[in-house]
Amino acid sequence: MDSQIAVLLAQDGLVNGAVYALMALALVLVFSVTRVIFIPQGEFVAFGALSMALMQAGKVPATLWMLLAMAAATLVVEAWRHRRGASVDWRSALLWCVAFPLLACVLVLAWRPTGIAAQAFATLVLITPLGPLTYRLAFRPMAQATVLTLLIVSVALHGVLVGLGLLFFGAEGSRTSAFSDATFQLGGLQVTGQSLVVIVVAFLLVILMFQFFGRSMVGKALRATAMNRVGARLMGIPTELAGDVSFALAAAIGAVSGLLIAPLTTIYYDTGFLIGLKGFVAAIVGGLASYPIALLGALLVGQLEAFSSFWASAYKEVLVFTLIIPVLWWRSLHSRHVEDEE
Repeated sequence: MDSQIAVLLAQDGLVNGAVYALMALALVLVFSVTRVIFIPQGEFVAFGALSMALMQAGKVPATLWMLLAMAAATLVVEAWRHRRGASVDWRSALLWCVAFPLLACVLVLAWRPTGIAAQAFATLVLITPLGPLTYRLAFRPMAQATVLTLLIVSVALHGVLVGLGLLFFGAEGSRTSAFSDATFQLGGLQVTGQSLVVIVVAFLLVILMFQFFGRSMVGKALRATAMNRVGARLMGIPTELAGDVSFALAAAIGAVSGLLIAPLTTIYYDTGFLIGLKGFVAAIVGGLASYPIALLGALLVGQLEAFSSFWASAYKEVLVFTLIIPVLWWRSLHSRHVEDEE
């Protein structure tokens, strides 16, 4: 290895680390607010990328029909809860179950976007409501369950979504058009415009998320729910709606990640699983609680993956996932056990 190869590997590690940072951010957000270790986070990546690829091929993505089916099922569940005397926030229900699906139908079926920016926007509108609908159908009825039970549900949901991905998109992989075809020479190193787009968008998203949590009322409500659900509920914060927002943000982040990496690598129906797992490793480095440490962990995972692919490509994945062992060992020695809050 010479210096030029090392710089190339560092560049690849930085691009991959930026995507893993977004995954880690979404996983920490969902877990801190809802106590759900959201294994299917990577499926939002694959669904977003492959839906975009189908739109670019002039086809209607099957995720639209999935969205409509989940919206109808959620409305039935909410009507049943209302009939049984439970309090139902119909404004949020209509937002996720009616407004977003109708907008997605207009964009995908009537407008049929042709430009890459318009297709990316349509994809975000299509994938984002899948997050809160998934929460309302799979996790909110079990909000009082233990973390282990929620994890089992999450793993089962991952299997269902992977099967649906195979049904919707087939076993063939797809790529999308790049957001930038430019190339730059930096000190003898060729840098693609798409790589810069990935890094810049990931950096901007991280900054926006920190501003959202630090300055907006909704972000502060999410932080309060993450710190103490019972206390937040006593202060009048609707913790169920906090779950909706956290899953919506996670789905949007997953869709953005899929749009960013689809021009760089071929995406298959199950590609998101490995991406989500590497984001999970980064989130574990941050203890599923610290956003800054999780971001640093994502950059570490990206660099480790890039350099291990040069020295031991056959064991690249093994080396990346082995990183979780010393982290868990160290945390088991320095963390005190805390019982579930509810």
